Amino acid sequence: MPVLTRLIPSPVVVDIRPGALDDLAGVLADERISHSGKLAVAVSDGSGARLRERLSPSLPGATWYEVGGGTLDDAVRLAGEMKSGHYDALVGLGGGKIIDCAKFAAARVGLPLVAVPTNLAHDGLCSPVATLDNDAGRGSYGVPNPIAVVIDLNVIREAPARFVRSGIGDAISNISAVADWELANRVNGEKIDGLAAAMARQAGEAVLRHPGGIGDNDFLQVLAEALVLSGIAMSVSGDSRPSSGACHEINHGFDLLFPKRAAAHGEQCGLGAAFAMYLRGAHEESAFMAQVLRRHGLPVLPQEIGFTVDEFVRVVEYAPQTRPGRYTILEHLDLKPEQIKDTYADYVKAIGS
Repeated sequence: MPVLTRLIPSPVVVDIRPGALDDLAGVLADERISHSGKLAVAVSDGSGARLRERLSPSLPGATWYEVGGGTLDDAVRLAGEMKSGHYDALVGLGGGKIIDCAKFAAARVGLPLVAVPTNLAHDGLCSPVATLDNDAGRGSYGVPNPIAVVIDLNVIREAPARFVRSGIGDAISNISAVADWELANRVNGEKIDGLAAAMARQAGEAVLRHPGGIGDNDFLQVLAEALVLSGIAMSVSGDSRPSSGACHEINHGFDLLFPKRAAAHGEQCGLGAAFAMYLRGAHEESAFMAQVLRRHGLPVLPQEIGFTVDEFVRVVEYAPQTRPGRYTILEHLDLKPEQIKDTYADYVKAIGS
């Protein structure tokens, strides 16, 4: 009987620990990543640039490119600059915007990407998606998964606490996203990839139930692993379904309706997840999720990120339009503004002030 195996697109190296950057040169010397040592390194003008001086001596064959921001134009420009370099791989070193720019540029020129994030703001660090600002607002572009991910927890601890909190909200929102996927399966027969759903859900649960906080290396380890697993889950399923449901539709609603006032991605996703759990009748789960988000300093009410109740109602009503074809609790209930407002008032009472 033949043995049938499933090939999972995933990094060949995942190194998450304090001091991981000290061994970056060894990771890059892996024959599967670079056989000549000729590398392109994309850095931001912030955290990445500060690490350049530290890392340059160990990467003598590298060419360094400073990326100005997180726009599609920035990514296309980076790809153009690298075209004639004949590199083995591209290293993206910096925050989420630089990683996304590097992912897009690497895909455009056909290079493997090594992701070296300097914060844990969201699960894009290992996902097959690059989110970039463009003339129409913001777009998501399909790209290959990184070939390697190196996360130095010492570097992560130096990032602003808000970035880590954002990653917490994004990871925990997986629980709501998978529940939406299961709803779509029950109502519409949408196929669920069980492995992708299990990976995403367990990543979210690991963060939700961990007793530690952002000052603990043990907690940061679990959070980093959860964000990596979320990205791999998306590769397994072939789309963002394992990590994106009503929670992310609400997040996109904030971004599109109030682009100059929107909060961090994970802050909005965490809030959206807690509210979505309440909408589906999981009131105890919603209250516990809100309790954990609050413990980590994350918002659970729109007022906590500067929005009125009426503005939040508008966001929730608009949210399904951000992902046409995706079925979540928002599409299922199809609530009118007054119903959203009434349900939100019940949610506020249920989670406490």
